[in-house]
Amino acid sequence: MSESNFSTTSRTTSTLGQRARALPALLARAPWWLSLVVGALCVWLGFTLASKPLSSLGALTFYLGASFIISGVADLIERDESDSVRMILGWGWIVAGAVMLVWTGGTMAVLPAFVAISLIVSGLIRGIGGIRGAGRPADERLAATIFALADLILGVVALAWPDVTLLIVAVLFGVRTLVFGLGRIWNTLTQLWRGRRRSTAPAPLNTLQRWLRVTGAVLSLALAVAAAGLGAQLRDGAPQLSAFYDAPETVPSQPGVLLKSEAFTTAVPANAKAWRILYTTTLDDKTPAVASAVILTSTKPASGPRPVVAWAHGTTGYAPACAPSNLPEPFSSGAMPALDEIVDNGWVVVTTDYAGLGTQGPQPYLIGQGEARSVLDSVRAAKALDTQQADLEMVPETIVWGHSQGGQAALWTGGLASTYAPELAITGVAAMAPASDAIGLVKNMPNLAGGSLFASYVAAAYADTYPDVSFNDYITPVARTFVREMSARCLSEPGVLVSLINAIAIDKDKTVFSKDPTTGAMGDRLRQNTPVLPIPFPLFIAQGETDTLVVPSVQDAYVAGRCAEGQELTYKKYAGKDHMGVVSPDSPLIAELLAWTQDRIAGKPATGNCNDLP
Repeated sequence: MSESNFSTTSRTTSTLGQRARALPALLARAPWWLSLVVGALCVWLGFTLASKPLSSLGALTFYLGASFIISGVADLIERDESDSVRMILGWGWIVAGAVMLVWTGGTMAVLPAFVAISLIVSGLIRGIGGIRGAGRPADERLAATIFALADLILGVVALAWPDVTLLIVAVLFGVRTLVFGLGRIWNTLTQLWRGRRRSTAPAPLNTLQRWLRVTGAVLSLALAVAAAGLGAQLRDGAPQLSAFYDAPETVPSQPGVLLKSEAFTTAVPANAKAWRILYTTTLDDKTPAVASAVILTSTKPASGPRPVVAWAHGTTGYAPACAPSNLPEPFSSGAMPALDEIVDNGWVVVTTDYAGLGTQGPQPYLIGQGEARSVLDSVRAAKALDTQQADLEMVPETIVWGHSQGGQAALWTGGLASTYAPELAITGVAAMAPASDAIGLVKNMPNLAGGSLFASYVAAAYADTYPDVSFNDYITPVARTFVREMSARCLSEPGVLVSLINAIAIDKDKTVFSKDPTTGAMGDRLRQNTPVLPIPFPLFIAQGETDTLVVPSVQDAYVAGRCAEGQELTYKKYAGKDHMGVVSPDSPLIAELLAWTQDRIAGKPATGNCNDLP
């Protein structure tokens, strides 16, 4: 960078900073009482905003937009009649401020990149200043060089983690507002006490202050290196897809066709064997798609065809890499219960990933028809595999299990099976803590710590699947970057810690939704995905009494509605069990689930308990 370019960049950065400080400049000329009032308001506002990121970002947008407009108006007022450049700049700042105020979503989208580029530019300017600063004290040049490295590293980190950048900006803006308010009060009172006497030029730094500056620079660099190292470690822990999930060039339009298979060993019990498969399926609108699954059974030879359990897993994430078969713990990631008992009993379990997990999206997250078709077609493809593998012969009948998201999928599978895949002969459906009432689930998310994380999955899935559901219509502008980033992370990857921190901070402020998601097009689609199709097979619904995600009262209402419609079912609630605890190894559900499944395998009749429910 040439000396002239360096000077130009420095002046540009300085000018932008001055424009953003137009409001404090106005306060410098305000009467003392107004300065005190503004200071007190800023203290209150800063204290409030420091813990409310969405509100803080909204206030920051208003502050910057107003500052640019005020700065532009000042340019127009103070310019000479012949000063056309200043007039153009004045109108330019006014337009920029107006756009920032009106287009908040665009401002939030570019703000992380702006912060990152500003840090990188600042680092370059500081570095060049430190290298070329002949005549400046050695400690000052050293500090400038170290600060430059810190800025460059933090700039790269900001580019890689835009939601973290926004969260930090939000907190810092709140803290800065608080500090500004305290400073305004202190300066005003000091000036009143001293009779408004102005201080003279600042005293030169002493030796201790000089080395404290260097120490501060070193600490800043250490913080930047630590942030970069942590960010790299979190990203390294994110799952990556292998070539297995790539669809072949020619894909049959018929659903349930086995495309390819391979031996699967990840976290497979020692006395079991498994295969990973790729197969055809269809989405909610009957669009052809490709999905993956794992088929597992015991290594112990069977005396005849093996019973089949189709497992619909709970939430693992929305992004393709979040497929359970792609994760280090493919079975526990989706909360599968009783895996050891399945193997010991010699059953076959078929575990779909759902279309869009592993394969190209969108994933039908809480979209019943797409989930159910993935389940049913995985069993069809598994039946094709049993002709190729020894000891994998399966009985014609299938029993469906599902938990949480998969519980909803299981209910939809039971309702859709008779028309979509009648040859599979479903003999029972067990839905554990199912997301049965999509409206009730979404309404409860703001009450749940970290609920914004699950809201991000719903928003992404429904916006990607349904043309009439607009992401921008339902997600508030200041939250869009957070929601997009959260929806891209899996629950099992280390980076989800960032999502949880963001979600908890957001939930303490306000919802990510700009309007009620249970109204309009999204509300209609959520209602459309509540499973109300009759299930002509034995149905078992299990619910933990302390579940805070799928609230027991919502489940009670769903079950009561199904009973009122004539649906035969067995509904059991488990004291002291929350959403995950209900399927934990020590849950009393496990023994009852296995006994209920064994009865379905044996062909015993099932007796519902609708008449016994309150």
